[in-house]
Amino acid sequence: MMKSLIINPGSTSTKIGVFEDETLQFDKTLRHPTEEIAKYPTIIDQKDFRKQIILDALKEDDCDIHSFDVIVGRGGLLKPIPGGTYPVSDALLADLKNGVQGQHASNLGGILAREIGDAIGKPSFIVDPVVVDELTDVARISGMPELPRRSIFHALNQKAVARRYAKEHGTTYDALNLIVIHMGGGVSVGAHSHGKVVDVNNILDGEGCFSPERSGTVPVGDLVKMCFSGKYTQAEIYKKICGQGGFNAYLHTNDARVVEKMVKEGDAYAKLVEDAFYYQIAKDAGAMAAVLEGKVDAIILTGGIAYNPYTREVLEKKIGFIAPITVYPGEDELLALAQGALRVMNGEEAPQQY
Repeated sequence: MMKSLIINPGSTSTKIGVFEDETLQFDKTLRHPTEEIAKYPTIIDQKDFRKQIILDALKEDDCDIHSFDVIVGRGGLLKPIPGGTYPVSDALLADLKNGVQGQHASNLGGILAREIGDAIGKPSFIVDPVVVDELTDVARISGMPELPRRSIFHALNQKAVARRYAKEHGTTYDALNLIVIHMGGGVSVGAHSHGKVVDVNNILDGEGCFSPERSGTVPVGDLVKMCFSGKYTQAEIYKKICGQGGFNAYLHTNDARVVEKMVKEGDAYAKLVEDAFYYQIAKDAGAMAAVLEGKVDAIILTGGIAYNPYTREVLEKKIGFIAPITVYPGEDELLALAQGALRVMNGEEAPQQY
């Protein structure tokens, strides 16, 4: 049995999990009060604070740090890389610390994994970070040479559920064509062709369908006019795109369950916005079916919104003609990280080199 420690840092919490192979022994969400986080000028400055909390939590559960075979961290905002499991090399570590595509709490995942792994003489990895980029050359063309399309999406969960589907159907991920739709605070719709995500919307900067917190694609000419209207700062415009867009903008909530409740209570405007939400997701899925030239083995619905039975019902009507639909609700990121390391440690998959 391979014993792994999984570290998934968020903005105000750090989730940890202890696995033996794919079996969860225990997990914890270690919450960090805002006032505690505020003491640190940068995210990287939080490293020692979070590391000590992790070590203390393991000690409380009588879990010997030296019993681990591998330490796995959530990947951060690195340079664009193919999917897979990456050892936390010196170059990868340096880019996490420097924040080559920005500073985010997830950058700490690989940094903490490396420090703890080095301390006990065991390997450290990251798995399928959000910057996984396997776009085809033609998919990068946007129409404006200065602004190529970029791949930033829920890579970890999208690839994990794709592999799960393949395993449950007695085949391999690289033998399938899949459309995977992750629906959470952001919505990503990916075309998976034989083990690579050859096209997907950039969920960070406003592309594709809108979501609970993000605007998705908006009329670009009108956006330019808004930017130069003098009414908004750059930060305010960006917040409208990422954070205050989508459900937040129309219905003043980022909780799809609240939206569903509003609809059931007869709110006609909420129903219109919800209809538009699924309408746009279906349009993006149709586009990805075209990317795959109509050869789609399955459509997978995942993320928190996939828990709602109505989600499957409405999307079955709109895109069920493309391929059979499978639902894996939620996102088990800790397990996905453990599985990525396990595939490398047992020789099923070669480690990627950063």
